[in-house]
Amino acid sequence: MDFQLDAAEVRVLGSLIEKEIATPEYYPLTLNALVNACNQKSSRNPVVDYDERTVEEALEQLRQKRLVATVSGAGMRVPKHRQLLSEALNLGRRELALLCVLMLRGPQTAGELHARTERLHSFTDIEEVESCAQRLIEWQPGPLVARLPVQPGRKEPRYAHLLSGELPAEDTAPPPRQREDRFAALETEIAELRRAVEQIKEQFAEFRRQFE
Repeated sequence: MDFQLDAAEVRVLGSLIEKEIATPEYYPLTLNALVNACNQKSSRNPVVDYDERTVEEALEQLRQKRLVATVSGAGMRVPKHRQLLSEALNLGRRELALLCVLMLRGPQTAGELHARTERLHSFTDIEEVESCAQRLIEWQPGPLVARLPVQPGRKEPRYAHLLSGELPAEDTAPPPRQREDRFAALETEIAELRRAVEQIKEQFAEFRRQFE
């Protein structure tokens, strides 16, 4: 892969791919439709608020990389845009659907990908998702996807796209298991303090009885 994409380029390209597969009757997309697709609140992580200039600049960069084409002509009131990534990388429907969801929603487990690719491609089961992800990991001339190390407190690895040339930063929030351990330690300390208070109360009561 001889190109790297920034966050806006990934969002624009991912949105074009999604709409081409999910709503082909409205594809290619006008600039206004593409802005709305990039900024939609559902099926996006993170949610963004791009203006037309941001999307236009991303489109220009993608055109230079030959990953997007602008279509205009008779019968079109405004230019429209279509993606060329599937042609550039020779991606099949399954690979394109998986890569698209990773571009739009960030790192995900195979189970999450299985559920979230339903509108783009109906994978038979999680094993088929993992097999498809493995093909993208082994893609030639270079990998398009990476399998991230399993984080503490998690059972399954997550997958991430490599179109930006680097792996995403790991989550900074403590994993669930770590949070559970902290709560358990606090509960133990509170229980011990309560026992100590009860012992002090008993000792004080016994001391008072000596003078009654």
